Amino acid sequence: MRILFLHQNFPGQFPHLAPALAARGHQVIALTAEDNSRRTPIRTFRYRTPRRPEVGGPGQTYSEMAERGASVARACAQLARREGFTPDLVIGHPGWGETLYLRSVWPGARILAYAEFLYRATGLDTNFDPEFARDPLVSAISVAARSAHLVQSMLDADAAIAPTAFQAGTFPHALQTKIRVIHDGIDTDRIRPDPQAGFALPDGRILRHGDEVISFVNRNLEPYRGYHCFMRALPDVLAARPDAQVVIVGGTGQSYGTAPPDGSSSWCEHFLAEVSGRIDRARLHFTGPVPYPQFLALMQVTRVHCYLTYPFVLSWSMLEAMAAGALVLGSDTPPVAEVIRHGENGRLVGFFDIEGWSREMIRALEDPGRDAGLRRAARETVVGKYDLRRICLPAQIAHVESLLAG
Repeated sequence: MRILFLHQNFPGQFPHLAPALAARGHQVIALTAEDNSRRTPIRTFRYRTPRRPEVGGPGQTYSEMAERGASVARACAQLARREGFTPDLVIGHPGWGETLYLRSVWPGARILAYAEFLYRATGLDTNFDPEFARDPLVSAISVAARSAHLVQSMLDADAAIAPTAFQAGTFPHALQTKIRVIHDGIDTDRIRPDPQAGFALPDGRILRHGDEVISFVNRNLEPYRGYHCFMRALPDVLAARPDAQVVIVGGTGQSYGTAPPDGSSSWCEHFLAEVSGRIDRARLHFTGPVPYPQFLALMQVTRVHCYLTYPFVLSWSMLEAMAAGALVLGSDTPPVAEVIRHGENGRLVGFFDIEGWSREMIRALEDPGRDAGLRRAARETVVGKYDLRRICLPAQIAHVESLLAG
């Protein structure tokens, strides 16, 4: 069968599924944005990234997505003319409007959407954090405007796939009937505990298994992922544990939410300044983004890994930390609580409970042997439910081929 993957940052969520389908004899190609330079073994075409329309107001997001969708539709029409390619199935992420007009080009193709998250005015990430809350009506209008293209794309899709039950549950019930929950998968053969691992700090020092290491990892350091709560908990931890070292991995850009106030160049700088007078800066190590092998080494070395998130998309990094045998302290928010059971395979702390975060970090540093069972159970959870090659990828392939078979 002929399969097209559509993602502005391909392979995106499909680095394993696309090659696996090609290996099974399907004709697999991809369409991505012209500025995407990620490498892939899949034959890849590119569409022209449209200029940002200057609409303003609630219509801005939909205008941007509609322009991108139109650019994708034109590229698909060229694929049909020049390559003679008509897909039996398109697998795409609707988040950027790329799947909006596929039916206009290939009315007979099936569409499988990646249902990552649907914004909602209440009960999820919007105004979850009172420190950064906006006027409820303004927020509700913004959420509805940001969700319009997602709902339209999901209505047009034949089926959808979501990585977690929480994320599937963000969609209206009428759309949930289309969604199958299958995680992207964690490579537990590669990601596993290693007592011999070492992590190099920016100053050249090497942290080893057994050292008092606290880790915090996110693509960007910002409130959506609890960076502010984590930083506010550190002064008491570092005062109580003079040998503790804190490794913070992530960029200083902005992925979600609003920009930092007061002229700060980043949220990283803003909250570091807030605690700077109460913290031993020499034991706080900001690495920026790191190559994946270094991230994995940190998860194998860390004594306690802190993961916080608003009720939002669950990061792969939390499951990868668990697979590496790390003790995860997670925020007691729905995406995290779906995976971590407090006192069984990790520990949960209220997102805003600063004293609780300090207390649990100190406790974990004091006696690592006490949490050995949680570390084993954490890995067993990932191996038993989220393993890439034995569970998730076979389920994804079966779902795709069932759609192809009608």
